[in-house]
Amino acid sequence: MKLTAENYFSKEADREYLSVSQYKRFVGCLGRVGCEAKAMAELSNEWMDGKSTALMVGSYVDAHFEGTLDLFRAQNPDIFTQKGTLKAEYRRAEEVINRIERDEYFMAHMAGEKQIIMSGELFGAKWKIKMDSYFPDTLIVDLKTMKSLGERFYSADFGYMDFIRNWGYDIQGAIYQKVVEINTGKKLPFKIAAVSKEEFPDIDIIQVEQSLMDAALSEVEKNVPSILAVKEGEYAPVRCERRDCNYCKHTKVLTHSIWSDELMVNI
Repeated sequence: MKLTAENYFSKEADREYLSVSQYKRFVGCLGRVGCEAKAMAELSNEWMDGKSTALMVGSYVDAHFEGTLDLFRAQNPDIFTQKGTLKAEYRRAEEVINRIERDEYFMAHMAGEKQIIMSGELFGAKWKIKMDSYFPDTLIVDLKTMKSLGERFYSADFGYMDFIRNWGYDIQGAIYQKVVEINTGKKLPFKIAAVSKEEFPDIDIIQVEQSLMDAALSEVEKNVPSILAVKEGEYAPVRCERRDCNYCKHTKVLTHSIWSDELMVNI
């Protein structure tokens, strides 16, 4: 299928193409465990996670800078009052936007071509990307609205890490960079335009190190065959059974008792 702004997020496109978000749903990243069962349930329209307040604040900021705020309003009328203003719990989005727009350096990074879609074959799979701010032959920029830019995350396997590694944005940078290179022959740097949702929003433009993206791309290469095998029905998807996975909690079927010292497993 030919990708367009209208069908990019459709289930049909997700079944035909891999994306960074879909990859992380299957495999996970340093700060998040993937769940093949949940990923497949989403592809078949059997499951959809709810939209949290934090997610909607970020989506509002994204829509503002994409130039699609009118569409966002039409699709999410429940976050607005009858007067058309944001409800109290979502007003932080306007404060975040105002903070961004008074910084020239940040705004210069948001001045590229908006929401540019590209696709390419990589590791035997068709991939799709949609870039927030694309400067042809020069730079790829992605806007991220975070709880805090300085928040530290911990993984037993990795130790302490920043939000980029925790949420797999190094993976995003690697895939975006490679797909752009496939299409244009240019290997472009990848930056994150980051803003926090704190009372006084923090901002930064962060260039992701090439070494991080190279390592992430190597890891993706190892994992793609198993994702494709699950999507094509070659074997049943594995459930993560984690207590923070709403799908696994909702569909859990008890078959035996557990010991009290098992309560801290899979949290």
